[in-house]
Amino acid sequence: MKSRHRISLLVTTAFSVMPCLSALAATTTSHPVRHHSIRTGSSTHATAHPASAPVAKTATAAPRKKKTDINFAGEAETINVTTGTHATNRKARESTSPVTVVSAATLRRSGMLNLSDALTRTYASINVVAMGADSAALTSSIQMRGLGPNEVLVLVDGKRRHNTANITADAGPQFGSTGADLNTIPANAIDHIEVLEDGAAAMYGSDAIAGVVNIITKKQAHGMQTSVQTGANAYNGDGWQYKVGADGGVKWGSDGYLHLSGEVYHTDHMVVGAHDHRLLGSWPTNATTTGYYNGIVPNAMNVPTNSNKIMSTPEETRESLAIDFGKTITEGVNFYGLITYMHRHGEAYENYRTPVIAPTMYPAGFSPLETSEENDYAATLGLKGDNFLGFDWDLSTTYGADGNKIGNKNTVNTGMLASTCSTVPGSAYYSTDGCGWSPTTTRAETYRMAQWTNNLDFRRHFNIANVVPMTLAFGGEHRLETYEIKAGTPPSYELGGTQGYAGLGPNSAGNWSRDIWAAYVDGDFHPLPHWDLDFAGRFEHYTDVGNTENGKVSTRYDVSKRIAIRGTISTGFRAPTLAEQHYSAMNVDPTGASGLLPVNSTAARILGASALKPERSVSASGGIVLEPVKNFHVETDVYQINLRDRIVGGGTVNGQPAVDAIEAMGYSLPLNSITLDNVSAYYMTNGASTRTQGLDIKADYTFRFHNAGNLNLSMALDLNRTRLHHNGTDTNGNVLLNAQNIGYITTAYPRSKIILNAFYTIGKWDLNVRQTRYGETTDMLTYYDWTDKTLTCPSGGKLAYSNSCFAQFKNTPRWLTDIEVGYRFNSHWHLAIGANNVFNVRPRRVPQINNSRGAQIYDQFSLQVPITGGYYYGRINASF
Repeated sequence: MKSRHRISLLVTTAFSVMPCLSALAATTTSHPVRHHSIRTGSSTHATAHPASAPVAKTATAAPRKKKTDINFAGEAETINVTTGTHATNRKARESTSPVTVVSAATLRRSGMLNLSDALTRTYASINVVAMGADSAALTSSIQMRGLGPNEVLVLVDGKRRHNTANITADAGPQFGSTGADLNTIPANAIDHIEVLEDGAAAMYGSDAIAGVVNIITKKQAHGMQTSVQTGANAYNGDGWQYKVGADGGVKWGSDGYLHLSGEVYHTDHMVVGAHDHRLLGSWPTNATTTGYYNGIVPNAMNVPTNSNKIMSTPEETRESLAIDFGKTITEGVNFYGLITYMHRHGEAYENYRTPVIAPTMYPAGFSPLETSEENDYAATLGLKGDNFLGFDWDLSTTYGADGNKIGNKNTVNTGMLASTCSTVPGSAYYSTDGCGWSPTTTRAETYRMAQWTNNLDFRRHFNIANVVPMTLAFGGEHRLETYEIKAGTPPSYELGGTQGYAGLGPNSAGNWSRDIWAAYVDGDFHPLPHWDLDFAGRFEHYTDVGNTENGKVSTRYDVSKRIAIRGTISTGFRAPTLAEQHYSAMNVDPTGASGLLPVNSTAARILGASALKPERSVSASGGIVLEPVKNFHVETDVYQINLRDRIVGGGTVNGQPAVDAIEAMGYSLPLNSITLDNVSAYYMTNGASTRTQGLDIKADYTFRFHNAGNLNLSMALDLNRTRLHHNGTDTNGNVLLNAQNIGYITTAYPRSKIILNAFYTIGKWDLNVRQTRYGETTDMLTYYDWTDKTLTCPSGGKLAYSNSCFAQFKNTPRWLTDIEVGYRFNSHWHLAIGANNVFNVRPRRVPQINNSRGAQIYDQFSLQVPITGGYYYGRINASF
């Protein structure tokens, strides 16, 4: 394979060179060059282009592919990538920045039913937390290259995907994130995924700091594919799940296509299993028991010790649909679009409540369930053509929204049952719905995030002075973002709120919006036959946080046909989301409470909060692309991301100051049943500056043994380290991040991750074996109930529930083994049986003094091995 290779240079912006280039464009003729020629025929991905790269010459659907379930890693490299470049006919290994193509077959062989889990299993630079908390467990938020979900931009067919409304409201590495939910798109609709491992804010705008994930959908006008998979946790005997999906294409007239995809997914709870401290017969003599049981001895509770199911995966049912279409309107002008819809119902366990909480309603205790009813939808419509004053052009509009109704089930408002409850308006203990009773089901809150994006893009290939080939691209974008919070029903938030999850009151409700205007320009030059040089610049104006300018320079050079070097330097930004600026939350557990305060609220400002501003980044990367022998590919890239004004959770206070701040938001707490030291309040803040450094190595080779089959071997390695360079201070002069917060953003991510994969095919059989090694993670854990109540923290106060003293906990490296065996009956039917995590490897268990109520036996915030253990499954695929 012969390719154009490039090496990078540094510039601050590309704007200054573009006026003269535009003038040259008017005097030169289009001159397609290798890897930059305009596509003139239909291709599998003819309509899958970034918003900034309009090209498709025809809406004709993709040609028929061979009916097979087999895809070698190298075959994905036959695809012309559209991510991270405005050039055409460029393969991933020819790109100036690291781009990896993950095929649908590779994702399917992961054995995982959720897209985020499948990427985590097959892509070394992407990880997820061990267990999401509350409703965040229902949103698939990926982290990439050590940074958070908000620093990863998700595109679908090159168009910006809207974010989820389901904010991660609990502390941890993903705190405050509202990243795009990958699972809203049916898996059967995905042709492949292009992952750009580089900062690309100068091309795509906000969020593209860690990288870009571009999901390319199917556009075939023929055939039908179906897939059915089911499995369960082999060692627990629960967590049963299934997914049924189908997709197919038909012609739309003689020059168009329509491709429909849909799936239904369901999973039961997978409960890890633990023994609740409050129900054991051997309670430590000096344990911190204050406020737990209203004077009742823990050992006297005659209920099962495994009643607490908080450490579990949620029950979820999801239905999703995608409609992809395209048609020629007139010669040189094509109409295209994509519509997606998803509905999700989910239920997640909260901490078990002992019989003393509500003895009249739940004499045996109860486990509240947090419920979610979510509707997610998006529609893209566009026109593209190939000759407007010599330019390719693309005009598109995309509207996407995610609405989520959060509720409580199997719960109680204990304040409504208390003798202090009052029906007198204005009373401090007033209950709108009366006293002496409590509903068991409530709506806690409703929120909705919407995004309307409009793009106009141009591109042209020409020669500068008939000597230097160039691709010029420029365009503009307008985006309207809205965010709405609706208060829950009064019993969900009055008098301390419902157990498990306290709802949001009218003080937290509101409707916010902002407009974003952007313009970009990109020039891709070939000063020498084997040298590519790319300059990009982008300006954006936010009506709420101001202006930002960003630039990027990438370059690549062919040393020979087997060696290339490349590099990039860029600036980037991420504007604070509307949710980060306005969301608030209340969580009440059996012995404490935590409140997330809106950063612009009076309560947060009293604690030292200030208005959020955009994150700023400077990224640099360099690498080498090798083909030592034919078909043996090696890519090695080093990178560094300096990120300042990073938005994190901080300003945490405990005890009475936290109670005062929460009450200033209009909420009351059930102080008679909680430990004061276990009440905390915090807010979003530009609290940190970090430096992330890493190394990515990818290699693959295919052995062809003729009658003995084919063997594809691949390896991917990600080494990653993030360090804190600056800990900010609040307006009162206090540091914003404590040791625990710092750990969440620096060491909760694996220090390394290695994926070794072997895929062997012979005759009708195929075998996939994958070994994944997760490196060490380190978190700072809170001291909980079994901590000796006589111990104190050197910085002051008791050790239990301290906000300044923590226990360092290391999740030691772990290896996971995944195996899948497949058999193809004929050209239509394929059967696979597999086991993920064959040996049931689990995370390391935390010490009992750091195990909240005994039920959280693992560090749920580590982005290392999952808590679910071994999973065994079977899958049938059919193609017609």
